[in-house]
Amino acid sequence: MRAVFVDADAALAAITEKLLREGDLPVAINRNRDITPDELPALLGDAEIAIIDHTRLPTPIATQCRGLKHVVFLGTGARSYMNPEELAGRGITVHIIKGYGDTAVAECAIALMWASARGFAPMDRGMRAGRWLGIEGVQLTGKTLGLIGFGGVAVEVARIALGCAIKVVAWNRSPRAYPGVEFLSLDEVLAQSDVVSLHLLLTDETKGLLSRERIAAMKRGVILVNTARGALVDEEAMIEALRSGHIRHAGLDVFAVEPMPAGHVLTMLENVTLSAHSAFRTPEASANLIGAALDHCRRIAAAGR
Repeated sequence: MRAVFVDADAALAAITEKLLREGDLPVAINRNRDITPDELPALLGDAEIAIIDHTRLPTPIATQCRGLKHVVFLGTGARSYMNPEELAGRGITVHIIKGYGDTAVAECAIALMWASARGFAPMDRGMRAGRWLGIEGVQLTGKTLGLIGFGGVAVEVARIALGCAIKVVAWNRSPRAYPGVEFLSLDEVLAQSDVVSLHLLLTDETKGLLSRERIAAMKRGVILVNTARGALVDEEAMIEALRSGHIRHAGLDVFAVEPMPAGHVLTMLENVTLSAHSAFRTPEASANLIGAALDHCRRIAAAGR
């Protein structure tokens, strides 16, 4: 049994090599980050395990990979790159990795929240262009942060925000409790929050959850932060709300289409701070991620012996 790391960058490749143990199944590391789906059958050959960071795996392509039985996806958002149910129907199991970057993503969400509140990105862009911009910001102490979804990342966001004298309210699809956090209905969270931060997995049920109607129901001047998945939001409605000022500022790490196409309308709006789906990218989170991926491979290999 062997595995192929399909699309490792230099940092992930180095961590993988460091964490591999004597006696582990062989893991071939492909350092070409621009691999296309059509290249996967030749790249994988008869490998039973594919480790995938960001490469799409359409079901018709997966069926051409003659040995493929397992996909270890580096993160939780596998649905953005493949259809786990279709693959399961063809005997290919998709494994995801939770919790590896909760603190890293939470810190990014907090950073985007403060950058949005204080207008750092437009001031930076203006000053680099020779314009001295003075933007009146929003003081967040005493304001209300609404968390949509309350998994591991949101727990970390709540911990940090509560320590900064920010009121935290939250909605989750199943009952949760956390000291200092008030759990409300989704409508109540949207209506009360000065900042709304998204922390949901993308599923058929959550796709488009922040709809045009729900955006309209948020406070005028709300700050929106999304470090979860772009497809959770009606992007067209969000853009209209940014243009009208209903959304004061958006701090976005994820988008409907990634990588974001050149000239995308979001790059033209002053009241948007953009991050290239990098919330989880810290050395600590990467080590957690690769360690968990290799543990998946070890379990698969042990079960196959």
